[in-house]
Amino acid sequence: MRSRRLTAAVAATAGVLLAATAAHADAGPGAPGIGDPYYPDYGNGGYDVAHYGLDLRYRPSDDRLDGTATITARATQDLTRFDLDFLLDVSSVTVNGRPARFTASGAHELVITPAAVLRKGRPLTVVVRYSGVPSTKKYNDYVGWARTPDGAVAAQEPESAWWWFPSNDHPLDKATYDIQIAVPEGLQTISNGEPTGTRTAGGWTRYGWRETRQQATYLATLAIGKFDVHRSRTKSGLPVITAYSPDLPADRAAAAKASVERTAEVVDWESRIFGPYPFTSLGGYVPNVTSHFALETQTRVFYSPYGFRNGPRPYLVVHENAHQWFGDSVSLARWSDIWLNEGFATYAEWLWSEQHGEGTAAELAKKTYDSYPADDAFWQVKPGDPGPGENQFADAVYDRGAMALQALRAKVGDRAFFTILRTWAAQKRYGNATIPEFVAHAERVSGQRLGDLFQTWLFTPGRPAAPPQPVAATAQPKSWPQIRQAHAALHTPTLHP
Repeated sequence: MRSRRLTAAVAATAGVLLAATAAHADAGPGAPGIGDPYYPDYGNGGYDVAHYGLDLRYRPSDDRLDGTATITARATQDLTRFDLDFLLDVSSVTVNGRPARFTASGAHELVITPAAVLRKGRPLTVVVRYSGVPSTKKYNDYVGWARTPDGAVAAQEPESAWWWFPSNDHPLDKATYDIQIAVPEGLQTISNGEPTGTRTAGGWTRYGWRETRQQATYLATLAIGKFDVHRSRTKSGLPVITAYSPDLPADRAAAAKASVERTAEVVDWESRIFGPYPFTSLGGYVPNVTSHFALETQTRVFYSPYGFRNGPRPYLVVHENAHQWFGDSVSLARWSDIWLNEGFATYAEWLWSEQHGEGTAAELAKKTYDSYPADDAFWQVKPGDPGPGENQFADAVYDRGAMALQALRAKVGDRAFFTILRTWAAQKRYGNATIPEFVAHAERVSGQRLGDLFQTWLFTPGRPAAPPQPVAATAQPKSWPQIRQAHAALHTPTLHP
């Protein structure tokens, strides 16, 4: 009997080992890219991030950043190794509390090999300790971290996280954030979401920020320096935080405040058009940087002082806050879907003009159409698939993209059109979306076939035969100069070190 029991035990053990071996054989590395056709090595496969906890310390005198990132995720396959996107120097990595091997690979990959296979569906906690001088790190001769006279700023598209925290850097993998950052006493920080407190000791002040809604990595922002901070609330009670570098040129500082302090007014209006505001705080900041763009960083828009060089720019504030619905809450699923961000935010400017009696959206669409001759290269960029790099933020994505929405409005009528916008924002809230999904949604709501319309305005090179909506000849819309000035401050993202 003893020998039979021993034989059975050995067999059972062998079966377990064989099953484990088979399971290990099925495990493999996560892909070094998430599958984006424009940027094949952006993001990573094999896991889904739920939360980033960042504990940072920054010294402006030499641009030194030290950090610990605690990343909470779930394996989406059996994993023998996986990647994070990152550029700074890593000193240690643990996975589920155990030391893991790591190495740098390619232009921005941190390859991590855990001590044991990570099982599909199981939670995992990755802790990365790192340090470096972000402004010395380059990707294709580009630096995504800007030093300022008293600190630094991280705000960029389509990538910026690499310079300050390791991540799964693609909008498909959205997560919540807790950021703790210590800076020399006397400096302040600005980031996403709501502040969670400050504490000063030993010559350093530690600030906390928390974003409780899903956020894409490129929408995470961080600014360090001295700021004139304003706090208020919207009519519905949401906290508004705005901030301005005190050493901005006086004319730009005044114009910036005259614009950005209208954020609550703008968001209250946009909430009536697009549906409830999707986040728990709002605002914006204007640091002393030399860049020439604004960016819809979630809840706390980044504005370059350049945008206010010729006076207040309310249309710029309208554009960037429209992104809180279209781009931030409803995020693109791949970078070729950028029209879902920029065409919609540009059209919000036209709606603001219409609301304020400064020119209807139809008049602005006609003026935009007339502004580009038929032989202009503008018409060769397809807003629905512009291509990576510079074309991704070409004028056509914004202007022809907005014309596409005016063509849709003219086709289906106001009632169906605004229902399409509101229900799209509601149904895709906190998720990701593609252009084909929006076309299907518009057809479902309107009850009309719209394939030819979108093919003409989004995917066919060349100037369409007629403007989006025929309108009687009118003088130039009053809002036109303001909209063009705002347009010049919207894109061509470039942070200069």
